[in-house]
Amino acid sequence: MQGLRRVSWRFAFAALAFAATLGAPLTACGGGSTGAAAALPPLPPPPPAKKGKYFKHVVIVVQENRSFDNLFATFPGADGTTVGKTHDGKLPLREADLNTSLGTNHSYLQWIKEYDGGKMDGFDLVPPGTAVYEYVNPAQIAPYWKLAQEYVLSDHTFQTQGSGSFTAHQDLIRGGTEIGDEKSLIDFPTLPPWGCDAPPGTVTSLITADNRYLSQQGPRPCLTYRTLRDLLDAKDVSWRYYTPSIATLPGQQWNAFEAIAAVRNGPQWTANDISPEKRVFTDINRDTLPAVSWIIPDAHNSDHPREGSDTGPSWVSQIVNAIGQSPAWDTTAIIIVWDDWGGWYDHVAPPGPRHYGGLGFRVPMIVVAPYAKAGYISHRQYEFGSIVRFVEDNWSLGRLGTTDGTSADFVNDFFDFSQKPRKFVTIQARYSQSYFLHQRPSGQPVDDE
Repeated sequence: MQGLRRVSWRFAFAALAFAATLGAPLTACGGGSTGAAAALPPLPPPPPAKKGKYFKHVVIVVQENRSFDNLFATFPGADGTTVGKTHDGKLPLREADLNTSLGTNHSYLQWIKEYDGGKMDGFDLVPPGTAVYEYVNPAQIAPYWKLAQEYVLSDHTFQTQGSGSFTAHQDLIRGGTEIGDEKSLIDFPTLPPWGCDAPPGTVTSLITADNRYLSQQGPRPCLTYRTLRDLLDAKDVSWRYYTPSIATLPGQQWNAFEAIAAVRNGPQWTANDISPEKRVFTDINRDTLPAVSWIIPDAHNSDHPREGSDTGPSWVSQIVNAIGQSPAWDTTAIIIVWDDWGGWYDHVAPPGPRHYGGLGFRVPMIVVAPYAKAGYISHRQYEFGSIVRFVEDNWSLGRLGTTDGTSADFVNDFFDFSQKPRKFVTIQARYSQSYFLHQRPSGQPVDDE
C-alpha cells in the first residue's frame, strides 16, 4: 500500500504541474529541449547582505539521496571503497549510471538493519537488496569530481540522523529536530505535504535520546522550534530559501520552512521563501544574493534515484558558475551537500555514542570558495550541525542549542585566508544555465521518504 500511495502522489502532482504549464512554448536551450515556464513577476531584491567574519554570502546547495561511496568510491585520496560487506560475506560494488530507475529504502528502520550495530553489513537485507551496492560512473558526474579536485571535498561528513529527507532538511536549517521531553522527530509525516499544510490527522514519528523508535506518535508537522531564521532575523542578516514551485503541492515536500509555523503563516512565506528555485539565478545575475541562501532543486535536477534524469551535476555547476562569474565570487562560500544516503551502500560506520537516531551515514560535502584550499580532501569528522555552526559563527549569531554547539568547526580546515582570492575557472557541464531557466517543472514530489 505504501508503494502504491507514493506512485499515486507522484502521478497526481505531475498532472497538476503539467496542467499549469500547458500552452508554454517549447524552447531549445543548451543541452536539450524543454518547455519554457510561464513568465514570472519581477523578483524584489532581498535586503543587502551584511558582511560576515569570513564571507558576505553563504550558499547551501542541497542535493538528494546519495552516500559518499555512491558518488566518490574511486575518488583518488578519498576514503572510498569498491568492495562492500553483506550479512554473509563481501560483494564488489558495480559501476552504474547516475540516471537510475532503482528505488531504494532509507527510513530509520531500514537504516538500523543496514547499520547492524556498526558492522555496516546489512544493506543486502533491505529491499532492493544487493542492487544498492554500486557507485556512479565518474564520467557521468564529472562536474562534481572537478569541483572536488579544485576545492574541498569532505569524506567524513555525516547526516544528523539515520533518517530520510524530512528531518534531514530540518537539520540543515536547525541542526536537530528535538521537540522536548528527550524526543526528536524522525522519518517523515504520514501524509504530504510535509508541513503546516498537511491535512488534519497527519502526524510524525519520534525517537528518544536512547534511540527508542515511536512510530506515528509525534505531533503534526507544523513546528514552533527555533531555526537559523530566528537568529538571522535577530541580527538583520538577510536570507532566502529557493525551492520548487509551491503553487501546487510538489515543492512543499522538500521545503523545510513549510513545516515552520512562523514562516508558513507569516509574511516571510513570500518574502523569503522563493519559488521556483531557478529564481536564484535572478539574484546571482543582478548581484543581489542575500547573506544566506538555501537552494533546493526540482526533482529532475536533484540526483534522486528514480527521476530518470542526469541533470543534477549540471544544475549544481551552473549555480557555481553563475556565482563564480559574478561580483559576489570573492565574498562567497558555497556548500554543496546531499541530504541523506538514500539507501546506497557506504562502508564507514558513524562514529561516537548514538543519541536520537544519529549520527547517520556519510554523505558527500564539497565546499567551493575563493579561499578554499585547492584540491584538499578533509578526513575530519563533520555533520550537518557543522554547517549550521559555520553560518552562526560567520555573523556572530549565537547558538540554537542543537548539534550546532557540539559539531566540529571546519573554518580552519577548509579555508586559507592568507591566500589571495582564487580566480574562478568555469566548470564544464552538459546542460547550460539557459536549459534550467527554460526547463519545465517536473511536477513530482521531490521526495516521499
